[in-house]
Amino acid sequence: MADDDAALELALRALGRRERSSSELRSWLANRGVAEDEAEAVVAHLEGIGQLDDARFARRYADDKRELAGWGSERIREALLARGVAPEDIEPAVAADGPSEQLERASALLVRRAQPLDSERSRARALGYLTRRGYPYEVAHAALRSYERDAS
Repeated sequence: MADDDAALELALRALGRRERSSSELRSWLANRGVAEDEAEAVVAHLEGIGQLDDARFARRYADDKRELAGWGSERIREALLARGVAPEDIEPAVAADGPSEQLERASALLVRRAQPLDSERSRARALGYLTRRGYPYEVAHAALRSYERDAS
C-alpha cells in the first residue's frame, strides 16, 4: 500500500504542475519507475474522483491551442490523438469550433503575418501556412479570399 501512496503522490504532483491525459500520466509514472499495475490503479482512482478526465483535458487543450497558438481543428485533433486521448473525447472538443470561428481565426493569422498575397507563390505559401496550422483546406482558402478582399 505504501507504493500505491507514493505513486498517487507522484501523480498528484504531476497534475499539480499541468493537466495531463490519462495516457500521458501513465507514461509519466512509468518513466519514474512506477509499475504498470500501480500506475493503472492510480489513474483509475484519479478518474474515479474526477481529478483526471480526458474529456475535460481535450476541451481545455483545444481551447488553449485555438486561442494561444491559433491552431485549427485538424492540428488539435492530431495532437490530442498523439497524447492518447480517445476519439470520443476529442470530437466534442474539436466540434465546439465552428467554421465561422475557424475562418475568423485563420484570417486573423494572415493579418498578423502581414505578408502580401501578390503572387501565386505567396498565396500558396499562405495556404500552406494555414493548413499546417490545422485549418481545413476550405477554411484556409476562404481566409485567403477574405484577406485579399480586405487588403484591396
